[in-house]
Amino acid sequence: MELNLHRLWIFMQVVEHQGFSAAAQKLYMSQPSVSNQVRRLEQSLRVTLIDRSGARTRPTAEGEVLAEYGKRVFLLAEEAVAAVQQVSGLASGRLLVGGSTTVGTYLLPPLLARYQQDHPGIVCDVFVGNNEAVLERLLGGGIGIAVVAGTPTANQLVVESVLDERLVVVASSSHPLAGAGEVGPQELRDCRFLLREPGSQTRELQEQVLGDWELTDVPHGDVWGPEAVKQCVAAGLGITLISEHAVVDDVRSGALTVVPVSPAPRSRPVNLVRRRDRLLSPAEHAFMKVLREIGSWPRELPAD
Repeated sequence: MELNLHRLWIFMQVVEHQGFSAAAQKLYMSQPSVSNQVRRLEQSLRVTLIDRSGARTRPTAEGEVLAEYGKRVFLLAEEAVAAVQQVSGLASGRLLVGGSTTVGTYLLPPLLARYQQDHPGIVCDVFVGNNEAVLERLLGGGIGIAVVAGTPTANQLVVESVLDERLVVVASSSHPLAGAGEVGPQELRDCRFLLREPGSQTRELQEQVLGDWELTDVPHGDVWGPEAVKQCVAAGLGITLISEHAVVDDVRSGALTVVPVSPAPRSRPVNLVRRRDRLLSPAEHAFMKVLREIGSWPRELPAD
């Protein structure tokens, strides 16, 4: 019985992408080749790893066990590469950073542009998703470091606060509250709030703020992603609580307006997160240095 690492990697892609066809596209292989490699892995281990009977490809019980060990195998391989890069420095390499949706969309791009000016030999990649998706990939070893809104609590993670941000209430420029000046929470009771999807840290904070304002029973709808939320608000479908940094350009252009509310929504920390047991590469250490030195978000809302 032997474990071929190349076939193990192909099997891991089939599991991650939930199908042979999707894995083949990811690996730039033909689907028959992917199927053949997985089948040969099954033959070498004398077990069935993939349940092919249903409409969607799933790992068997044996496959789930192997997938968990596979994550650890390839995480160790990445650490071996990082250890070698410690010797070679920052002349070349790759940096993959995870970012929760708001942070990954509005903070990481200008930050990585600044990083790449100092380290042009490093290729930068970004994985963006809601907090749930980013932390799942971080804990699974798919990414080494991430920048997220809010404070994760998993024991396997090291969490370092680097910035703060606050939510603001925004409405379309034609909304009755536009230009009305500061309002109290009860003046928002008849408004329809557009909230981020469940699993988003912004959604958690939105619900906390509505609780602070005793508005938990206001009409609301779910919208996936900050850009979609902004478009819905601009179209007049409701108002929202959103990161101040997500609406800088929209407020400047007049498409959206900030509605000042007293008491103001609570702020939240933006945290640098990494696995406690992971050896970071020189590229990742250099990125952490850039992040710690910025002090504030690259762009701010215009002054009132």
